[in-house]
Parts: sequence; structure tokens; C-alpha cells
Amino acid sequence: MIHSAAAGPELLTAAIAALVIVAIAGALYTHRLGLSHLLVFMAVGMLTGVDGPLGLPFDDHRMAVTLGNLALALILFDGGLRTRWSEVRRAMLPAGLLATVGVAITAFIVAGIARGVLGMPWTEGLLLGAAVSSTDASAVFAQFSASKLNLEPRLAATIEVESALNDPMAMVLTIGLITWLTPFGQTGDAQVTSLADLLPLLAEQLGLGLAAGGLGGLLAAWWVSKLPITDDHDGLAALLMAALGFLLFAVTNRCGGSGFLAVYVAGLLVRHRAERVAKLSLPGLNGYTWLAQAVLFLLLGLLVTPHEVLRIIGPALLLAVGLMLIARPAAVFLCLAPLGFGWRAQCFVAWSGLRGAVPIVLATYPVLAGLKDGWRFFDVAFVVVLLSLLVQGPTLAPLARRLGLDRSDS
Repeated sequence: MIHSAAAGPELLTAAIAALVIVAIAGALYTHRLGLSHLLVFMAVGMLTGVDGPLGLPFDDHRMAVTLGNLALALILFDGGLRTRWSEVRRAMLPAGLLATVGVAITAFIVAGIARGVLGMPWTEGLLLGAAVSSTDASAVFAQFSASKLNLEPRLAATIEVESALNDPMAMVLTIGLITWLTPFGQTGDAQVTSLADLLPLLAEQLGLGLAAGGLGGLLAAWWVSKLPITDDHDGLAALLMAALGFLLFAVTNRCGGSGFLAVYVAGLLVRHRAERVAKLSLPGLNGYTWLAQAVLFLLLGLLVTPHEVLRIIGPALLLAVGLMLIARPAAVFLCLAPLGFGWRAQCFVAWSGLRGAVPIVLATYPVLAGLKDGWRFFDVAFVVVLLSLLVQGPTLAPLARRLGLDRSDS
């Protein structure tokens, strides 16, 4: 953890504020280049960390996971509130396939690549594949907002809805495989002895998450629509929505369901059934989600130890390239080709599978579980995310135009 007792609360407060100011200023400039602002927050965290000029030691993976999960929950709830129900209905089948079958296909292909370039056994390769198989909602939402692309509605909705739906699948696979690789009773989860044992766990997580999100979203929409919220209460509306999202996330997780799926579904229903209040809360929630992303990526940057990453940089880069050019495109083709998506749309969906905070957060689970060489999962996931944000993010808009998918040019 960061040791700050000697510095005093004033110096610590000033240091944190200065870090956020520098990160935001840097993000505003790099945004013009098409680079994700998330990269700047992570870079500032790395410069502050143990190998940076400030040299602050930070190794509290549990804190990073806890805050990361809360940040992701808020981002997904906000994403649900910003998505129209008509878009979800249009994209539910392709997005659902990509978020389930696509994640599994990606994980299996990455496992084969990890076995070849990192020498990992199949089970550990599957665990790494599960951790990096999920596209990141915060990265996708941010990049689409920055690029101002005008895509065909079904295509845009498929990409955005998939990025919100695939987190539960990736998390269930990750937790199940960790349980498989650890001694009985060490993780506190049901024992998993084969891949078949993951199916009941997946069904429970997704089923309870969907049910909790549906019920919670309907109740929240009914309740907030009865409150005397006027246009002058936009700040209160945003705070109320954030609190409702966190409450549903915590309760669903406590009951054994997927809190991520629950908050996204609830956000969709609140937007559909209490649209006035939902739209009123969005400007305030936008500030909260920016704060969540800033804190999350600063923490993840602090956790990274660059000199350790350099030890496996070659194999990690090969795996990242294999994910972008082989695993993800194969999963997209197998899921979308039967649904009538053209090759141009498939190419764009494959390239828009941005990785962000989710893979890095999931890759901290092996460290928390005490797996041997658990740091390798975290370091490889970091390289995967870094390459994705550096290469895929800035090239999304040019690729869409090259493929003739950006309708604003027509």
C-alpha cells in the first residue's frame, strides 16, 4: 500500500489533486490525437508508482479490485441509462452471442496462443484467455463518443451492448477457473473440477443477475417516476441514480448473481420506463463516471511494476497481437456470419473489441487467489490493454471510413 503517514493529510491531498489535474490536462491533449484518455490516467499512475520518479510503493490488489468493481458498476449503469431500448432489441441476438459464445471462443484460442508463447498449461492459458476475452464498456463508450462515428444503428448497438454484456461471462469463467486451479475451499466458491462444472455457475450468475436487474430496474423506474424531481434537481437525480446502481450491484453480488449484468439491465429499464428522470441524471452521472475511470486507471497504473513487465514483454506482445488478429476475429466471424453481417461489418466489430480496465481487474484475481506466478496474468493483461488502447483505439474511426461504414461521410 502507499505509505503516507509521514507526509500528512495536507500533502497527500495536494499530491492526489495534482495527479488528477495532470492526468486530465494530458487527456485533453492526447484526445486530439485519437488516443484514449484512459492511457493518460494509467501513465500518470505508473509514473507515480514504484518505478516512477515519485517511487510510491503500492501493492494492494484487493483495494484495486474493490474500487475497480465499483467503478465498472457505475460505468455500466450509466451505459444502460444512455441506451435506448429499441437499440437493445435490435442488437440483442448478435451482442448476446458475442458476449457468451464469442467470449468462450476467444478464451480457448488465447489459451492455445499462451501455451505456445508463454509455455502455460492449458488450464492456466484458459484462465488468461478468460481474463482478457472481455471487451471493455468504458473504453468502447469513450472511444465511440470521441470518434463521433455515425454507424448503422444495428452495428453500433451490437458493439456497445456486447461490451456491457460480456463482463459477466468473462468474470464467471475467471472465477471458475481459479477455483479449479486452487485447493478445495481456498477460494470460498463451489469446487470446479472440469469445464462442465462451469455451466451451473454461469447459469446461476447470469440468471440471478438478469432477474435482479429486471426486478430492480422496474422497481427503481416506478419509484423515481413518483418522486417530485424537477429540472432543477439534476444533481440530486444523478446522485440518486448512482446510489441505486451501487445498491443493486451490492445486493446482486451478495445473492450470488452478476452485479455487472444487473446494473446494466436495470439502467436499460429505468431509461425505458422513467426516461425523463434518467435523462435528467445523465450530465451529473457523466462527471461521476469520469471520476470512476480516473481513479480506476490511476490505481491500475500504480499497481504495474514496469521492470517486471519488461521480463515478459516479447511473449506478451505476441499474445496481444494474436488476440487482436486471430482470436477476436475468429470469434466475431463464427458468431456474426450466420446472422447476415457483411465482411466489412465483421472486420469493424473485430477491431472495435477494445480492452480496458476489465481485463486488468480480472487479472488481479489470480494474484489474490495466491496462484503460483499470479503476477504473470496481471502483467500480460496490462500489455494486452496497453497495445489495444494504443493501436485499436486511434484507428477505429479511420477504419470505419475506409470500410465505408461511417454514414456521416455520405
